[in-house]
Amino acid sequence: MTNHGETTRVAVVTGASQGLGAALARELDRDGWALVLDARDGDRLERSAKGLADAHLVPGDVGDADHRAALVARAAELGGARLLVNNASTLGASPQPTVADLTPEVLEYAWHTNLHAPVQLIRALLPQLRAAGGTILNISSDAAVEGYPGWGAYAASKAALDQMSRVLGAEEPRLRVYAVDPGDMRTQMHQDAFPGEDISDRPPPEAVVPHLVALLASDLPSGRYRAADIAVPAGAGR
Repeated sequence: MTNHGETTRVAVVTGASQGLGAALARELDRDGWALVLDARDGDRLERSAKGLADAHLVPGDVGDADHRAALVARAAELGGARLLVNNASTLGASPQPTVADLTPEVLEYAWHTNLHAPVQLIRALLPQLRAAGGTILNISSDAAVEGYPGWGAYAASKAALDQMSRVLGAEEPRLRVYAVDPGDMRTQMHQDAFPGEDISDRPPPEAVVPHLVALLASDLPSGRYRAADIAVPAGAGR
């Protein structure tokens, strides 16, 4: 069993069973972080975390208050979160409806998962993050700033998360609060956004991770960034 002391770096990563969350968790593990990982599918989360040195799995839906409390408690047991990665999100529906066809249920689900849940998790973890002078990484999207047909619910929720990140960054000067657009990736969510289409030309999420790690290691101020614009040191991610 890993011994956790005052110097242990603890990261909470949501949506860590696949895609970008799983890829980032693997890199953080290689860098020596203790990880509190969540995902709705517990079996998939367990498979994804196999081989990680110090991973603590808390399966569940981040939209559920009791589940968020369990994540916060586990991070506290390990010494307190220094990093929160709000990666879990949903398109709302696949295929994605136009605004004219957008039902209240789909809109509410997208906003609850993509805005309400991460904001409430931030609020619950703030005492730990403040104590550590920590970092919040909210995964955003270019859909938050572009008008793509059919992306209304998801895009609006991510735009709201971007703005919440900006406000939080101004309110919490001791924290670094980032909203990051990772760009297109070859993930299940992206496939769900384009059902029946071939997305094999998109880069894998592993290609984005070095840019996120470089951001976390930098002294860049709170703000919104595109992963592609974050320079990766020579030799990193190889």
